[in-house]
Amino acid sequence: MASVLYEYPFNESIRTMLRLEHLFDRLHRLVARDEAIDHHFALATLFEIVEVASRADLKSDLLKELERHRTQFQAYRGNPHVAESALDEVIGRIEAAHTGLNQLAGKAGQTLAGNEWLTSIRSRISIPGGTCEFDLPAYFAWQQLPPEQRRGDLQRWVATVLPVDHALRVLLGLLRDSGTPQRVAAPGGQFQQSLPQGRSYHLLRVRLDDGTAVVPEITGHRLMVSVRFMRPDGDARLRPCNTDTSFELTLCA
Repeated sequence: MASVLYEYPFNESIRTMLRLEHLFDRLHRLVARDEAIDHHFALATLFEIVEVASRADLKSDLLKELERHRTQFQAYRGNPHVAESALDEVIGRIEAAHTGLNQLAGKAGQTLAGNEWLTSIRSRISIPGGTCEFDLPAYFAWQQLPPEQRRGDLQRWVATVLPVDHALRVLLGLLRDSGTPQRVAAPGGQFQQSLPQGRSYHLLRVRLDDGTAVVPEITGHRLMVSVRFMRPDGDARLRPCNTDTSFELTLCA
C-alpha cells in the first residue's frame, strides 16, 4: 500500500542534513530534465546547497560523524552475531564517503565562487525577474544551448558538492536503519509517548497510509514526543482531527 512519510529532526544538525538531502533530491531531478527552465531552477537549487553547505563547521561535522560510525562498526569485528560481509559493506560505504569528503578542497562549492559567470547569476537569481535576458544576456544565451550541453555544464558544477551528498546519504541511511517501525494508535487524533531516559533520539518518522487525508503536527524533545493530527478545511487551513487514527512510528537513535 502506498504511504506518506513525515520526518521530524530532534536537533539542528539533523535538521540541516535533511534540508540538504531535500535540496540534492530536487537538484538531481532538475538536472536530468531537458527544459531550460528546469536547468534554471537546478542552478538556483545548487546555489541554495552551497549557501547551506558552506557553513564553516558542516564539513568537519560530517567527517566526525563518519569517523564515529566507522569506529563503532569496527568494534563489531569478530562478533559471531554479525555477518562479516554485511559489516564490510557498511564500513566500505562509510570509508568511501569519508575519503571523498576529506578530499574536498575547502568548503563545499568553494570552487564555484571563483567562477565570475556563476557569481553574476547567483547575485541576481534571488531578485524577482532579475535574470531576464536584458540583465544577463550571457546567461540567456546559455539557456538557448542544446540540453545535453547545458546538462554537461551543470554536472560539472554539481560534482563540486557531490561528496557532501554522498556523506549525507550514508549518515542518514544509517540513522534511519537504526529505528524499528511500530504501528500505534492516536485516539481522537492525539498521540503522546514518553522517551526512555539515557537514550538520545535524533529522528522521528511518521508514516501514514495514502488517502488518510490528515497532516501530522509533530513536536518532540528528549523526554517526550507528541503527534497531533490535523485535517485541512475548504480553505486549506488545518483544523484538529478528532477521529481515531493509526500510523507507523519510528524512533531513530
